Amino acid sequence: MIDAKIFNFDEIQIDQKASFQVHITDELLKKFAEISGDYNPLHMDEIYAQNSKFHQRVCHGMLLGSFISQLVGMHIPGKKCLYLSQNLNFHNPCYISDIITIEGVVKGKSDVTKILEIDTTIHNQKNTLLVNGVARVIVLE
Repeated sequence: MIDAKIFNFDEIQIDQKASFQVHITDELLKKFAEISGDYNPLHMDEIYAQNSKFHQRVCHGMLLGSFISQLVGMHIPGKKCLYLSQNLNFHNPCYISDIITIEGVVKGKSDVTKILEIDTTIHNQKNTLLVNGVARVIVLE
């Protein structure tokens, strides 16, 4: 487990970035299916997926979204944040063996409400955009 960063609201700057990488494995998909209950064959059945337009199993979109939770809760702003909302736009599939980069960039900051808007993206090892969106978090003091 990684230690959460601890940024106070005043320490956070517009355009501040954080990122990390994750290797997508069969084991991750199995664990996510177990937790979420989503055993859709497009994610879990190799033969079914081979006959789809993707020709192989694809990662659950919400598994990718869960890594954005890690981004805001552990990296930026970190330990003192509470998630308010997140929108997700799914652009391209993610496959087993992909190495993804999850990145957040602070784009808005309200001194009155202590709310941050963070542009979030997930790219694969080919720099193909998989997911983007905006996270809104409040920084607790």
